[in-house]
Amino acid sequence: MKILLVGGGGREHAIGEALVRSGSELYLVSKHKNPGLARLSKDYELAKETDVGKVLDFALKWGVDIAFIGPEAPLEKGVVNVLEENGIPAVGPSKEAARLETDKAFARAFMERHKIPGRKTFRVFDDPAEMRSWIDDFGKPVVVKPLGLTGGKGVKVVGYQLGNNEEAKAYAEELIRRDGKVLVEERTDGVEFTFQVFTDGKKVIPMPLAQDYPHAYEDDRGPITGGMGSYSCPNHLLPFVTKEDYEKALETLKATVKAMRKEGTPYKGILYGQFMLSKDGPVIIEYNARFGDPEAMNVLPLLKTPLTDVAEGIADGNLRKAEFESKATVVKYLAPKGYPTNPLRGVKVEVDEEGIREAGARLYYASIDENLTMLGSRALAVVGIADSLEEAERISSTGIKGVKGEVFYRADIGTKESVEKRIRIMREFGKELEPNSC
Repeated sequence: MKILLVGGGGREHAIGEALVRSGSELYLVSKHKNPGLARLSKDYELAKETDVGKVLDFALKWGVDIAFIGPEAPLEKGVVNVLEENGIPAVGPSKEAARLETDKAFARAFMERHKIPGRKTFRVFDDPAEMRSWIDDFGKPVVVKPLGLTGGKGVKVVGYQLGNNEEAKAYAEELIRRDGKVLVEERTDGVEFTFQVFTDGKKVIPMPLAQDYPHAYEDDRGPITGGMGSYSCPNHLLPFVTKEDYEKALETLKATVKAMRKEGTPYKGILYGQFMLSKDGPVIIEYNARFGDPEAMNVLPLLKTPLTDVAEGIADGNLRKAEFESKATVVKYLAPKGYPTNPLRGVKVEVDEEGIREAGARLYYASIDENLTMLGSRALAVVGIADSLEEAERISSTGIKGVKGEVFYRADIGTKESVEKRIRIMREFGKELEPNSC
């Protein structure tokens, strides 16, 4: 089967690897030549992923059977609509369905309209005076968000005390001036987790839970990034997520798919729920309309069902199964020094692929070109997979030694200490948890 993959980051390298492992021929469109994907693909078109016309021309040139869309930006541009109008089925939601990610105001109104479980109180403002008055009257900590795509970096959590709310107001007013509108919603305290599912618009198949580390520096300090790494557990849960909370979160995603179908905009592809586990249960923070990056690298290496079969099932509305190995995973991203605020660009790194393999780790290329020159964002990811989280973390940390250059990474991702910190937070909220089972 010929499959077109759109996108050239670490997430897409993991997708491409899984598709080739399933026996597919791979054809690529991305804005830079990812060295890992270049080896896997039969042909590689260098173009912006949002250039829908070039994506279509390349797909028609090779007569691909299915397209698999990696990042969110081409979904917002309607790449799935255009491909399907030209007879090419795609794994990914239509432009209209992708609004769950690309338009936060739409997503919040949709949740309210359909009483989706785990939704939050919110308001959208275009008037600064009205916004300021509402924040004062609300009287609780808030989160301020741009309405559109931010690459995971545009959200500002403002936990003010009453009488000291100017930071929230100032940022919201800045976004109104810039974008015309802003989303302000109640702040939910707890621990975040990622829940990804496959769906054909009707059936929903869950993937193992993962937890992302969005802050740049260890001990969850520093600016928010696209994600410095993530981990998952052998039982496909997380140590601070009970089975009851898991089922509630899954119900939120199932209700979302059902409601999208009811609205006449069926959602198919990968639906990613970013949840905050609060003292009252899981709260949906936001939807993403594609695999997480890095979380794709946690789940795809564990997928036992051929990804090509899953892709066909999604595309033709007949999704049957997706089974995963019972293993732990740890993903650690290496980023150029200065990332995300002032990253080094144009600097080469040395990669000892054989040494990384000998450590038992997997390597995924991301924002780096075929000459191993870093392009300014997260450059490479090293993944450990094992029967226990401790061993997976050790493998990832050992594998990282195979990369030399002006890079940094978070050594604490997936460590016992960082996981225990998250368990401790939930216990302080009164959650009764089993001993760390990861």
